[in-house]
Amino acid sequence: MPIQVPEVAVDEVPVEPTGGQVLLDVREDDEWRAGHAPNAVHIPMGELMARLGELPEDADVFVVCRTGGRSARVTAYLNENGWDAVNVAGGMKAWAATGRPVVGDLADTEPHIL
Repeated sequence: MPIQVPEVAVDEVPVEPTGGQVLLDVREDDEWRAGHAPNAVHIPMGELMARLGELPEDADVFVVCRTGGRSARVTAYLNENGWDAVNVAGGMKAWAATGRPVVGDLADTEPHIL
């Protein structure tokens, strides 16, 4: 039986997380550089286990990737290990499509979602 992963619509995710909230982007470095939410924390999925100490254990964690697949797996893992995490439905594609802010780290290139 598949694990049910808690999920929220992108419009339920705070654009500016408070001290008790974290927007965790688990996409790869090239995806992050092309475009990401301005206040997100970037830990690629493949580095998560080694970098768990960077996530506050008492925070509400909103997990995002490109469309929701990787972030669903990370959400399940975090919840199994003591965090309160939810998957962001539709990922960064939905974030950008709803007009939420996106910033990038590439010179002379408009921020975009890979």
